[in-house]
Amino acid sequence: MAGIYIHIPFCRQKCYYCDFYKTTNSSRTANFLSALEKEAEQRKEYIKGESIKTIYFGGGTPSVLKEKELSGILNWLNNKFKLDSGAEITFEANPDDLSTDYLQSLKRAGINRLSIGIQSFSNEHLKKMNRRHNASHAITAVENAFNAGFSNLSTDLIYGLPGLTNQQWRHDLQVMFRLPVVHLSAYHLTYHQGTPFYTWLKKGTLKELSEDNSVGQFNILLDETASAGFEQYEISNFARNQCYSAHNKAYWFGETYLGLGPSAHSFNGISRRWNAAHLEAYINGLEKAKPYFEEEHLSESNAFNEYILTRIRTKWGISIQEIQNRFGFKAAENVEKTADKFIGSGKMSKQDDKYTFTREGLFVSDNLMADFMII
Repeated sequence: MAGIYIHIPFCRQKCYYCDFYKTTNSSRTANFLSALEKEAEQRKEYIKGESIKTIYFGGGTPSVLKEKELSGILNWLNNKFKLDSGAEITFEANPDDLSTDYLQSLKRAGINRLSIGIQSFSNEHLKKMNRRHNASHAITAVENAFNAGFSNLSTDLIYGLPGLTNQQWRHDLQVMFRLPVVHLSAYHLTYHQGTPFYTWLKKGTLKELSEDNSVGQFNILLDETASAGFEQYEISNFARNQCYSAHNKAYWFGETYLGLGPSAHSFNGISRRWNAAHLEAYINGLEKAKPYFEEEHLSESNAFNEYILTRIRTKWGISIQEIQNRFGFKAAENVEKTADKFIGSGKMSKQDDKYTFTREGLFVSDNLMADFMII
């Protein structure tokens, strides 16, 4: 089984915190869609005939696509690849794009999972981030999506925002819990170079939330999600009734996925490939048979580090037996020695042959991961 990721690079306006590749110039949409199909045709052997169990439309803002454009993509995906009958097809959307008519068009196209980029239920913070919607739009969008027949609904929220109080963060979570949502992705704000937030932080016109407040908001997240019946199955991802993101879970378990579109990544366990994060370079590369991607073949140490970084983030943890089978006895011995040290300090726990982070370990997970790495 394999997955396909499709990067839709268009946005109606740019959010101040976002560093994903995007453009507000949609004049090249037709050329982009043609190039996208051409890439899929050229690279369909990457999947090696495996059945496609997940498709994920990310961006950018996929909900800028018209019904005809989205249906066209899904039609040629069906023709070029072997889609599993129960494939999870996720579509990222902005709340203010989700009108009743547009939701019906998504249903007709075959979308069965929506990821709605809410980020906050505070109009103050939405404005700070330069989001297009307001809190009312967000609530209405989720309710309308559920009423349109979308039961597999995910939302995104951001904490650690400048000026965000613990009370406001609790309010965001409580509003989300009252909605018919089965999945939550909650991320701490990161100041990425090249974004307005990063520039303002460096200029001193934006003040970063203190580390104590950030830790406090992560604690609130863990407490509130657990009380509401959301299971933390990855550092930033929570689900009710095991409604995990099958697509993201495949990433963390090292399964094959094909990335289509500018800036999209592909992975097959042997190599990693990434497309140019530039619309014109991507289109011209496919139209004129010019290079539009880079690629690296994974060394044994890179493959090991990849396994640690992806799997240790999840509730399923790292398996000593699996490490021994894939990377040898010495690697397994070193991992066990390092993990046992963290068990002693209360930052990891062990069940059978699997090691996972404790709550205390989650707060310093980046540092702990580094200790497992092969340099």
